[in-house]
Amino acid sequence: MEEKTRDRIWKMVQEGDENKLLEEAAVLHGHYCPGLALGVKASMTAMKRFESEHTGMEEVIAILETNNCFSDGVQYVTGCTFGNNSLVFRDLGKTAGTFVKRGAKGLRFVTRSDARDKWIGEFPEYGALFTKVVRERSGTEEDRRRMMEMAEDISKFVVGLEPEELFEIEAVEVTLPEYAPIHDSHVCEGCGESVMSTRTVDRDGKKFCLMCGGAEYFELDGHGMHLRGEKK
Repeated sequence: MEEKTRDRIWKMVQEGDENKLLEEAAVLHGHYCPGLALGVKASMTAMKRFESEHTGMEEVIAILETNNCFSDGVQYVTGCTFGNNSLVFRDLGKTAGTFVKRGAKGLRFVTRSDARDKWIGEFPEYGALFTKVVRERSGTEEDRRRMMEMAEDISKFVVGLEPEELFEIEAVEVTLPEYAPIHDSHVCEGCGESVMSTRTVDRDGKKFCLMCGGAEYFELDGHGMHLRGEKK
């Protein structure tokens, strides 16, 4: 029988192969890091408890409270992404996520405030290297190499811990959004590009995209969600 798109990932989840999931999530993320490992561990734990894979058809929804490294671990393991409308982002700045299977209670995982102590205790040099290389952008190439190597070791250490050592886990009631609607498209009178009908503005009886129409729009970057454009 032909393997379905995510069968291989679902098999790794069922078998608890956290190291392989971490390895493949690191390809998506670009590198190993503790935040990515936390996302992998939370997602794998939640999906195993649901006993249900996700085919990208909104059977499972992930609600993320951060856009940091954690989110890439969640997207890879669960298959919940912005593109398949099963990822919800709340700009709360917490390394936390809620996983919901339609028709069931959700599970909210919030990283324990003392979780970092566990890997820093095992790898005490990492904190100073991270500060120098990432926070201050002042490390040497050797500092960067050592930090990246250590980050891989830490990530493997993190996914090997018990979930309760890393997270507060709570069953929660979640009001889920309806299945994503399909919208018509219009051609913007300004740039000539096709745009979703719900993202247009009317100007003198003509339809414009938000940028050509000078309207505000949301943008997500490393600083979080914020408004851009000029409201008219």
